[in-house]
Amino acid sequence: MVQRQLPKPAEIFELMKFKAPELNGRKRRLDAALTIADLRTIAKRRTPKAAFDYTDGAAEGELSLSRARQAFEDVEFHPGILKPAPDVDTTVDILDGPSALPFGIAPTGFTRLMQTEGEVAGAGAAAAAGIPFTLSTLGTTSIEGVKEANPHGRNWFQLYVMRDREISYELARRAAAAGFDTLQFTVDTPVAGARLRDKRNGFSIPPQLTLGTIINAIPRPWWWFDFLTTPKLEFASLSTTGGTVGELLDAAMDPTISYEDLAVIRDIWPGKIVIKGVQNVEDSVRLKDAGVDGIILSNHGGRQLDRAPIPFHLLPHVRKEVGDDFTVMIDTGIMNGADIVASVALGADFTLIGRAYLYGLMAGGRQGVDRTIAILRAEIERTMRLLGVSSLAELEPKHVTQLARLVPVAGAAAEVAAR
Repeated sequence: MVQRQLPKPAEIFELMKFKAPELNGRKRRLDAALTIADLRTIAKRRTPKAAFDYTDGAAEGELSLSRARQAFEDVEFHPGILKPAPDVDTTVDILDGPSALPFGIAPTGFTRLMQTEGEVAGAGAAAAAGIPFTLSTLGTTSIEGVKEANPHGRNWFQLYVMRDREISYELARRAAAAGFDTLQFTVDTPVAGARLRDKRNGFSIPPQLTLGTIINAIPRPWWWFDFLTTPKLEFASLSTTGGTVGELLDAAMDPTISYEDLAVIRDIWPGKIVIKGVQNVEDSVRLKDAGVDGIILSNHGGRQLDRAPIPFHLLPHVRKEVGDDFTVMIDTGIMNGADIVASVALGADFTLIGRAYLYGLMAGGRQGVDRTIAILRAEIERTMRLLGVSSLAELEPKHVTQLARLVPVAGAAAEVAAR
């Protein structure tokens, strides 16, 4: 028989403690976010549909994005046992400079439309975390404004080659003068991808007010208050802001971009230069031979060519061909610190986050970006401990298996897989 007695308040309060209420609404909702998916949910609730879909969406059927995310979900880890890792070292040296974590913030366009703090919040959070921040050519804060927000940290600049080449050259010179140490030369946007969500939403710069836009905005007055009571958008390059996003991209980009343009930019840029948007082994080898400092395996977050190669699947093949002494980075689909750990294990020197950063920004401005970084840091450290590794250098291909969901049966991918 179980002995019964009346509850004793003193004993109850030893086992249970009431949590003090958090009166700050922003902090309360961010503290409740335990994953990037949680931040996305908050972001969707707080951001008008057109702006949210610009961040969340991809090109055409969005297959490239969904496949990239699925590839990370289809990872099987192989932990070592009886290998204590009470302390883990997440620092990395990338492009002759330090980063406290194996990821940085990727370039994103029109960022202040997502949340008014925009790139200033991203650069400030990156500075506090000790990681690089990348400003997009289509960013909504000037080069000098980002430098002011991150005066002592590492700033990188992403460059599009425009029809008017002199605009691109001048941007590169300005970034160099402001102390940006790395240039991301982007090569996967000869024209804008067909971003159907944006077309359906009528997403343009400036936003076009329709009955649907107004109805969608009614429960989100804070976004409109921020948008209407802060300085107008300042683009890093474009002098005109009229038209849809696709029209702006098509006006700025040039389908004739070539290795000759790379040579010109290489002469202009004094720092490190990496090529963003590489999507096959052959181009990776050719770029290494051309003397660039590194590459970023990327399909532009699925926002350009739909059904493009999955960067994470491509990673081990590229690493095998270019060797260990060449910088290889990766983006697209990273939503968890475990994705980053898997990427490093399979040969990535560094990773970049785009949407994950923007979800945090939309969820809570600068504090939301801080929360994104904190979530990813905790996931990286926990995954490393569970794998039994104390440093990023200990991660090896043996720690990861890429499970096959999409098996190539014909075409270029099949030839790569058969090597």
